[in-house]
Amino acid sequence: MSALFEPLQIGRLSLANRIVIAPMCQYSADDGRMNDWHTIHLGHLALSGAGLLIVEATAVTVEGRITNGCVGLYDDATEAALGRTWAAVRAASPMPLAIQLAHAGRKASSRRPWEGGLQIPLGEPGSWRAVAPSAVPHAAGEDAPVALDLEGLARLRQAFAEAARRAARLGFDGIEIHAAHGYLLHQFLSPIANHRDDAYGGHLENRMRFPLEVFDAVRDAFPADKPVWVRVSATDWVPDAWDIDGTVAFAQALKARGCAAIHVSSGGVSPKQAIKLGPGYQVPYAARVKAEVGLPTVAVGLITEAEQADAIVAGGEADAVSLARAMLYDPRWPWHAAAQLGAQVRAPHQYWRSQPRELKDLFEKASFGAR
Repeated sequence: MSALFEPLQIGRLSLANRIVIAPMCQYSADDGRMNDWHTIHLGHLALSGAGLLIVEATAVTVEGRITNGCVGLYDDATEAALGRTWAAVRAASPMPLAIQLAHAGRKASSRRPWEGGLQIPLGEPGSWRAVAPSAVPHAAGEDAPVALDLEGLARLRQAFAEAARRAARLGFDGIEIHAAHGYLLHQFLSPIANHRDDAYGGHLENRMRFPLEVFDAVRDAFPADKPVWVRVSATDWVPDAWDIDGTVAFAQALKARGCAAIHVSSGGVSPKQAIKLGPGYQVPYAARVKAEVGLPTVAVGLITEAEQADAIVAGGEADAVSLARAMLYDPRWPWHAAAQLGAQVRAPHQYWRSQPRELKDLFEKASFGAR
């Protein structure tokens, strides 16, 4: 069997294969509430045959949204809207569903990508004051965020925990905590954004403190038999900043607290980053985390070809691969990968007649459909 299509355990969660659909912001919510777009988008991806679908970065507070179009899970209205989408997707597909809980920190109050993606200046319609570890803006010319005090940190820990309880009520199979891409928890980790001189800043142990406290709060609030894991940026791609050594130390601390997996990405905390792009360019970071920490590790970053993904898993560089833009471009990527690698994939009964005659055994004859 292809290594990519072997089953995988993340905690007690069983995945049919090693293909993960990464969380992808859609910037299309109504005041934090999911709508029909999200139902169609997520429902479409849930029919793909991947092993796991992670719902986009979901803000735990109103001011924690990246844009006015970002999804939230911070009140009854956002929970109800997400619940409607969740129920529709679950009725059509048994694929495991996780949610990524997030807070944008100083990268909040931004325009949608197709509107330029820059911060909305304070005083303009749709803007709000961001919060962060320190009063340091993300880019020159932007408004500085408010540095969180101890009371603010306590409120945010509680907000993450409350969002986890809401996710549990909705029935999600797992939670990914977003500590990557320059958002709030990554900001605490990186000396680029964290200039504090209290117990939450300075040396590595202090900079890890708040992200670890958030993990503990989420882990305590979510059912013990369901996994919680973390997405990290392995490096800032800036000299003398957050790097792979810190990432390994952070992952080891998370493991000691019951973290079920590590999803390894990179960058996002500084516009000065100098990323060296290339096929699988972040995979070596995942490989090091896997080797030194021993948790199930997910690799991401310009993984686009079936044989490439299979080689990553077969070679022990990661336990799973995460796809984002490749899945948007080809929402049946797992079908095509299974065909190429001689494996099988789950597909809805309604689609079984679509397989070419030469691939008549491509689809698993397993239950997949409305229930």
